[in-house]
Amino acid sequence: MRDVTIIGGGVIGCLTARALSQYRLDICLLERRHDVASETSKANSAIVHAGFDAKPGTNKAKYNVRGNAMMAQVCEELDVHFKRNGSMLLAFDAEKEAVLAEMLARGKANGVPGLSILSGDEARALEPHISREVVAALRAESGGIVCPYMLTHSAARNASENGVSIRRDVCAESIEWQNNHFVIHTNEGDVETRYIINASGVHADDVARMAGDNSISIRARRGEYLLMDKKAGGLVAHTIFQTPTKMGKGILVTPTVDGNLLIGPNAVDSDDKTDVATTQAGLDAVTAGAILSVPSLNPRDVITSFTGLRAVSDNDDFIIGFSETVPNLLHAAGMQSPGLSAAPAVAEALTDMLCERIGNVALNPNYNPRVMKSPRILEITPDELHMLIQTNPAYGNIICRCETVSEGEIVDSIRHAVGARDIDGVKRRTRAGMGRCQGGFCMPRVLDILVRETGVKYTEIVKNENGSYILTADTKGGCAE
Repeated sequence: MRDVTIIGGGVIGCLTARALSQYRLDICLLERRHDVASETSKANSAIVHAGFDAKPGTNKAKYNVRGNAMMAQVCEELDVHFKRNGSMLLAFDAEKEAVLAEMLARGKANGVPGLSILSGDEARALEPHISREVVAALRAESGGIVCPYMLTHSAARNASENGVSIRRDVCAESIEWQNNHFVIHTNEGDVETRYIINASGVHADDVARMAGDNSISIRARRGEYLLMDKKAGGLVAHTIFQTPTKMGKGILVTPTVDGNLLIGPNAVDSDDKTDVATTQAGLDAVTAGAILSVPSLNPRDVITSFTGLRAVSDNDDFIIGFSETVPNLLHAAGMQSPGLSAAPAVAEALTDMLCERIGNVALNPNYNPRVMKSPRILEITPDELHMLIQTNPAYGNIICRCETVSEGEIVDSIRHAVGARDIDGVKRRTRAGMGRCQGGFCMPRVLDILVRETGVKYTEIVKNENGSYILTADTKGGCAE
């Protein structure tokens, strides 16, 4: 019998598992996909919002501001890149300038520090590449950027090292309440648990209904993005927003913590919670919107595109708390933007709510909030690299030339707790394959390492999901079984 089962291995679920591992509880996390961070947590803007746009008094406002304040320490403990680069909200005319004043008032009501309104010239003095048409900008010094999938993977790793059972490829198919506990029927057998935390993203309403709670409705909102080469990364230092609409925060232009430039997303509501295809019309709209803010953007610098899904609740706010109709069911639903920014605070709140409900929960005496830092050869000195190679020659064997990722780093990403099991798992943990060639040269070598380290056949290694096989025949030309 588990004490707590978390359904959903995104950033909310994994950070919550980590937060709960501070206590002596039997905790399990179920992720239906082949890896954690396989849905919204891998496909978003990677922005740590300041919190000025959320309506005062909402869960979005409360948890965004608290999560922003927590992010630096959480990332430092988890060895994840985070940068407080600041953000700018642009106005292109007098009407939009009035929106800046509204956002400033909201931000102050929400307790956001470091807000100021700049003239167009003042904004261009800080960001020379923004449009000459900008008449004013709201600057938020507390805005930041982070790697969302690195944060999720590292949180899962830390939770596992602190005793949480992380189970991937396990899908909840139905849920029953029996004798004061839940029985979760999955494709891998039953899981009995006293409490469920529903952190299922766009499927949070489906999980709620399985458990008997029909109060939640989630719709998917598609957002398409374009990632640009690192040579475009210096165009802006701040995250550049346009004034928001009822559909979201509009097209942004932002540097990433790894030196690329990211533009997007558009916003299209969808009835299909699996539709992550990109469209020519959508990507054209993203490009046009980004060029409106930064006219010197060159579409030829794009190296890849992707689509993410946002989980939008009926009241357009986060749903955080215990179900009113099902005992021991705790929701973290409707976690659209600023869900990533709010994630540390939501994990903290869910943990507090659960521990208060359980009562008298003992601390885990072996809890360690930190993960052991993994060597990144781009971030160490030549002398340190020399010593590392002397200890382990695999760190001198460069597999991904675009991102300078060594064999040693890839092996480490596979061997550690909740390690990589597929091509994209290695990619998101090490950046092997994230450069300009997008894995065109390094993927066969990553495949070799995965086969060697996991003992899985070549024909069983997938890109990111069961069925997305890299090879359909073995290396000797025989047919795959």
